[in-house]
Amino acid sequence: MPIVDPRTGEPLAPDMPAGASDPAPGPAGEAPEVIVDADASNIQQLLEFSMQVPVLLGCWSPSSEPCKRLLPVLEKLAREYQGIFILAKLNIDENREIAAQLGVSSAPDVKLISQGGLVDHFQGALPEKEVREWLGRYFPAPEDAPISPEEQAAEALAAGDAATARALYEELVQQNPQHYPYQVALARALVAEGNATDARALLDNLPPEERDAPPARGVRASIEFGEEAPSAEALAALGERDDSEAQYLRALRRVADGDYETALDALLALMKADRAYGDDAARKTLLRVFDALGADHPLTVSYRRKLFALLY
Repeated sequence: MPIVDPRTGEPLAPDMPAGASDPAPGPAGEAPEVIVDADASNIQQLLEFSMQVPVLLGCWSPSSEPCKRLLPVLEKLAREYQGIFILAKLNIDENREIAAQLGVSSAPDVKLISQGGLVDHFQGALPEKEVREWLGRYFPAPEDAPISPEEQAAEALAAGDAATARALYEELVQQNPQHYPYQVALARALVAEGNATDARALLDNLPPEERDAPPARGVRASIEFGEEAPSAEALAALGERDDSEAQYLRALRRVADGDYETALDALLALMKADRAYGDDAARKTLLRVFDALGADHPLTVSYRRKLFALLY
């Protein structure tokens, strides 16, 4: 899909010679800026410049809260990529004719333009991680790219630093209130921090389709397993007991603590040794863990096969 010349209404020819006009959006002979403001005075120059360097056209509106969240992300990434592409910011409120000619119906609208044509675009305030992934389809990531907040939070949670993970996810939720996976991740961090009440409230306030999806169900199952599992004191009181009840209680505790593989092994062993315990409690709990992890989780896939082999 070609991008039109806002002065003539005609598509910018993709085979225009690179030297047809001064390619730099700044003064002639000077290196272009990494971030520029686009308007009627330079939009043609920017489109022609895309024959040499891709242009990321960020169409925004000062009155749009999503734009206020996305623009800093785009600016940060433009600096990080150090001129691999140029970020051109177009205020659609001040440049309505250009916006209409470019087919911009709402903001934010981000268009990747190369060789005078539209390569791809996205609308809405995507989180930084998703913008990085989108850019990654077309550009190699900078070697010195900093770790993203999402990665920092996930690493903190995996390392057992629930407080740091919770703080990072709270900031991500504030920046991206409509990106529900961040809210689910925040709920998971709250559970890890021992705050099941706030985690449950957060999940309850999600839209139904998000509330009932596997990630949210998994966090809710963690809350439920945490309520069902014995405390550390109760586990200590079991001592050396190795009967079916003791095995089941230890498995519940491991599920609640997120040690899923050990718990699944224990539940399979209990099911094999004492299928009748607790009205088939081991098998039923296995299925609950599968539901919590989600159908595509590697442990679900692996242990479903093991369960099937044991049953049949």
